Amino acid sequence: MKILIADSMHSSLFNMLKGQGWDYAYQPDFRRQDIIDALPDYDGLIIRSKTYVDQEVLATAKKLRFIARAGAGLDLIDLNIAKGLNIEVFHAGEGNRDAVAEHAVGMLLCLFNNILKADKEIRNGIWDREGNRGVEIMNKTVGIIGYGNNGGATARRLSGFGCKVLAFDKYRDNYGDEYAEEAPLEQIMEEADILSLHIPLSEDTRFLINESFVEKFSKPFYLLNLSRGEVAQLNAVVNGLKSGKIRGACLDVLENEKIKNLSSGQQEAFDYLRASDKVILTPHIGGWTHESYYRINEVLVKQIKNGLVNA
Repeated sequence: MKILIADSMHSSLFNMLKGQGWDYAYQPDFRRQDIIDALPDYDGLIIRSKTYVDQEVLATAKKLRFIARAGAGLDLIDLNIAKGLNIEVFHAGEGNRDAVAEHAVGMLLCLFNNILKADKEIRNGIWDREGNRGVEIMNKTVGIIGYGNNGGATARRLSGFGCKVLAFDKYRDNYGDEYAEEAPLEQIMEEADILSLHIPLSEDTRFLINESFVEKFSKPFYLLNLSRGEVAQLNAVVNGLKSGKIRGACLDVLENEKIKNLSSGQQEAFDYLRASDKVILTPHIGGWTHESYYRINEVLVKQIKNGLVNA
C-alpha cells in the first residue's frame, strides 16, 4: 500500500507506517495541484489542514482507498464525495481530546481569575487586588454542546471542580455518563452559567451562536469555543459582551483566522475582542500539545489498520 502524506507531520508517523509495512511519500510542501497530479498513484492520503479535499481533488484518484486527517474535524473533506467513491475517511478524534480539555479548563481559569489582566497590570506597576477578585468554577452549571471525544474529556475535567455538567448532542442517544447529564438544548439555555462548544463545522452548526441564540439564554453566561470559528458569529459574541448577556468569552478559534485579512466587519469585531479584559484568545492551539502531536499519529495508524487493512 502506498500512502501520500501531503502535509507536515510529526516524525513519529514514519516509523509507525514502516512498522505496518506500508510505503509512503512525505511531501509536506505539496500544494493543491501537486496533490491532484500525484493521487492517481496512491492508495491512501494523509492530510492536516492545508487542502480542501473535494470532487476536483478526488476525480482521478482511482486507486485511493482512504483519506486520513491528522486532527479531529472533517470539515475539510467532502464526505459525500468520498462516500460515493467508496473512499474510507479516518480522523484522530481521540488523539487530541485531552489536550483540548486541558486547554478549555486553562482558558476558563484564566478568565475567571483575571490572570492575564493581573499579570499585565503588575508588569506595568499596578497592584490591584480588589479589581482582580476572581470567580470560582465550583457550583456553576456548565452546558456542553457536542458530546464526543472533546466534549466528554472536557466534562470529565470540569466535573472535578464540583460543577453540574449538562450535555447536548443531537447526533447521539443515551450518552449521559458519570461526568455529564444528558439534557435538551432548552435546559442548557435555561440553566447554564458556562457554555462550551465541541461540535464540528457543518451546515447545521455554521453560525449556530448568533444573536438569536444568545438572547434565548435565561441568564448571562460565559462562552467557550474550542471547536470551529464559524460556529460562533463574532458580531453576536461582541454584542453579547456589550449587552452583558455574555459575561466573558474564551475563544481558541475565530470566524476568520487569517487575522491579517479580515473584512471590515470582522476587523471591527476582532478589535473589540482583543481590547477586552473579558476575553481570552488563543491561536487554535486547543489540541496542539507535544503529546497530542504523537498521539494523533498513533490513533490514525490504528484506525487505518483496523478500519481498512483488516476489513
